[in-house]
Amino acid sequence: MNTKKYIHVGEFYIGIKPTEVCTILGSCVSVCLYDRLERIGGMNHYLIPLWNGKGLQSPKYGNIAIHRLIEGMINIGCRIENLEAKIFGGGNVIDTVSQEAMMVGRKNIVIAQEVLGEYRIPVTARDVGGARGRRIMLESQTGRVLLNYINEER
Repeated sequence: MNTKKYIHVGEFYIGIKPTEVCTILGSCVSVCLYDRLERIGGMNHYLIPLWNGKGLQSPKYGNIAIHRLIEGMINIGCRIENLEAKIFGGGNVIDTVSQEAMMVGRKNIVIAQEVLGEYRIPVTARDVGGARGRRIMLESQTGRVLLNYINEER
């Protein structure tokens, strides 16, 4: 039986042993990485696209979270050329009048694409944007991601 791990905002997890890594996303984004040769997968969950340089370099920021997940995978023996990525989340799930609040999900998606592009990690699947929340589960040993929507399209 696989270990189960739920990750919250600002966390990431790498399943060295077979693990079902789960999270729930609204405007947040999760990047799932998988090394197809080592058969190891990992996931992060971030809330804000860019760290502003003040305070702690927390993985609640996309540009920090993605780098840390990649570094973590490399530190356990994965090779960057064997990694593939899947991106989920970035929905506009909160009724708001603020244009800035509406853009957070979109900016979270863009930062994922930019950072993965810097590393030349191919994105093999994505389910992003829209107005629905998502529940995702990564099977760390296969890289397979199961997705369920958690509210209705507006």
